[in-house]
Amino acid sequence: MSPKELRAKIAKGEFTRPTAGECPGYIQMNMVALPKEYAKRFEAFAKENAKAIPVLEVIHEGHHSSILAKGADILSEIPKYNILRDGVVVETVTDITPYYQPDLVFFLIGCSFSFETALIENGMPLRHVDQQKNVAMYRTNIALKPVEGFSGEMVVSMRPIKKEKVADACVVTSHFPRMHGSPIQVGYPEMIGIQEISKPDYGDAIEIKADEIPLFWPCGVTPQNVITSMKLPFAITHAPGHMFVTDKKDSEYYE
Repeated sequence: MSPKELRAKIAKGEFTRPTAGECPGYIQMNMVALPKEYAKRFEAFAKENAKAIPVLEVIHEGHHSSILAKGADILSEIPKYNILRDGVVVETVTDITPYYQPDLVFFLIGCSFSFETALIENGMPLRHVDQQKNVAMYRTNIALKPVEGFSGEMVVSMRPIKKEKVADACVVTSHFPRMHGSPIQVGYPEMIGIQEISKPDYGDAIEIKADEIPLFWPCGVTPQNVITSMKLPFAITHAPGHMFVTDKKDSEYYE
């Protein structure tokens, strides 16, 4: 499927699973929607923490993309969304049209799913893609730089990589800085506050074999973690692993 075909299926409710491995070669985005009164401060916060929250498009008016997937409707073309009130996920839905209000500002944020094709093409198969699972994601103790009341800790995604390919994975992903870039940690989950790697905070548990090392990348679920810790009155995010698939090729973001 092309990204446009996939988004059409999503809008019809025919595709609601995680998007890892879908539309290889096209970038995928995290999404955060905040009331206007918080948006400017969040944008400044994201700029100061761009490795974890690399914003690629901001939709100040309406709810259609004009850069990453021209005309795509952010309200219905993401497989699942989380509705947060006072920092708590109160509902997960497949269409946020009933929750839309004109003062919402939408942020589309780079996602590590976007460099997975490059990893696979360079001889690094990904177990969650092969098994059609969601990627494993963890809260960490990595503090973000606070800006104008926004603060919190980073969330990371984990991919097991063969020991002899770890350096290759770091190099390949470093060429995608707007998709989180190189790993933030290699091989020592306890150093970033992860005590039980078999129990991710988001997504699915992924086996790590004896000849593999877990690599951890900053994750676009970080804003949801921040919103939760700050207890913001209202926000909408993508559900972890259920991304906005764009019309932009990953090659356009290779640096």
